[in-house]
Amino acid sequence: GSVIPLWIDQIKAGKAITITDPNMTRYMMTLEDAVDLVLYAFEHGHSGDLFVQKAPAATLTVLATALKELYKTDTEVKVIGTRHGEKLYETLVTREEMFKAEDMGNYFRIPADSRDLNYDKFFVEGQENISKVEDYHSHNTRRLNIEEMKELLLRLPEIREDVK
Repeated sequence: GSVIPLWIDQIKAGKAITITDPNMTRYMMTLEDAVDLVLYAFEHGHSGDLFVQKAPAATLTVLATALKELYKTDTEVKVIGTRHGEKLYETLVTREEMFKAEDMGNYFRIPADSRDLNYDKFFVEGQENISKVEDYHSHNTRRLNIEEMKELLLRLPEIREDVK
């Protein structure tokens, strides 16, 4: 889930914004972006395709700072530490998927895996080019700065209404 409603509640209550790790990155996607992704997949997809939006990411520090500036508060930011199982960044596409992904501008299309189920042959032959491809994750995508994050947050009607 999103930390944005939690942090807004903390700001409104005059409490510290609790961050697990200031360098943690997360993808930023509005509901409108999600709907656009689904519509794009319907229009351009084939059976079994996976579509991933090339969404920007931000550190939790950038997100918290943007919220503080929008809500005009000097609320403290308190680092509480990473929770069990929490990841520093989000991986949306593995390197194996990226190897066969089609770049479609704002999206990646990953075709269904149609490999032979006879795995014996993979003990004698592999695909060395896969090792040259990197996962697509929130640490290696475009990062929003504070101003860009504020612009994205202001696209959310709840926040726009709060800060006007």
